[in-house]
Amino acid sequence: MVAITKSFKYLTPFVLYVLALIAFNGNGIMCWYPLLYTFFMVPFAELFIKADAKNLDEVEEALAKKNKAYDFVLYATLPLQYYSLWVFLHAVQVDGISHWDLAGKIVSMGLLCGAFGINVAHELGHRVNKFEQGLAKLLLLTSMYMHFFIEHNKGHHKHVATSADPSTAKYNQSVYAFWPQTLIGTYLSAWKIANEELHKKGKAWYSIQNEMLQFQLIQLAFVFGIYWLFGGIITLFFLIAALMGGLLLETVNYIEHYGLTREATGDHQYERVQPHHSWNSNHIIGRLMLFELSRHSDHHYLASRKYQVLRSYDNAPQMPTGYPGMILLSLVPPIWFKVMNQQMKKYGLKTI
Repeated sequence: MVAITKSFKYLTPFVLYVLALIAFNGNGIMCWYPLLYTFFMVPFAELFIKADAKNLDEVEEALAKKNKAYDFVLYATLPLQYYSLWVFLHAVQVDGISHWDLAGKIVSMGLLCGAFGINVAHELGHRVNKFEQGLAKLLLLTSMYMHFFIEHNKGHHKHVATSADPSTAKYNQSVYAFWPQTLIGTYLSAWKIANEELHKKGKAWYSIQNEMLQFQLIQLAFVFGIYWLFGGIITLFFLIAALMGGLLLETVNYIEHYGLTREATGDHQYERVQPHHSWNSNHIIGRLMLFELSRHSDHHYLASRKYQVLRSYDNAPQMPTGYPGMILLSLVPPIWFKVMNQQMKKYGLKTI
């Protein structure tokens, strides 16, 4: 019973979900509740709440690994995400909706696309069973980001903290310069990975077994379905929200790996990924609202470790605040460089 109760803390991400539903069904300032919560209330609170670097002990970790409640919380996001999308599509086609309200609803859906559609898919996409991987793909579909399933697992985790990784930001590279690098680079990388896998099997890239080709067809069918049911302008609103989800994810990549690099050990060979090759954050609200994504150092050190048992390491470089605050900071490059370049010096990190 105690183990199940401990998993309840991971219901806190659903605060954003509830606020999004309020935004879809409300008007005026209510349409902006998700944005205000994510990028004003949470960053402000984390200025006063001390980071928690405590790890589970061996017994607690063993119990957490066996507790299926942690998995069921993730599974629940799939029907909820599709329901929220359905509500959103109906909400933005209301006659007479103001531009202010419309913008708030689109932003709210964009936050769900990033926090639920991609973030939860990221966790489930690392699982080994087909059921959970299938859930990951369906969640990514709501953000039009299915290529992430291929590139993240087979590209990013292999090349992170090297110049070969489009998802690793270079030292003194702004987030605005990083966005086209990662948006285009990860998409092309996913095609390359999928094509190479088929080539090894003696099949052409246009084979229906090409997972990237499958993803494009599925996404096109999904967009056509929305167009068929709701029309062109509503489809455009959905695509804007999906793009926002992708940009949110890539901004997270930016803050997680900014400036970090691995030592080369040979031609296109690098040292094993260690905790100090990713920025970490132990700020509790940001940890919970993104299912421990901010304990990113351990995630890259051992990608198979489930979110509820991710650890903090003493040698992992720490962000000065949680993810929401760091995302805001990244949007102002001069301040970002001043803060994070100082953090690089503090931890004696080499730059890429």
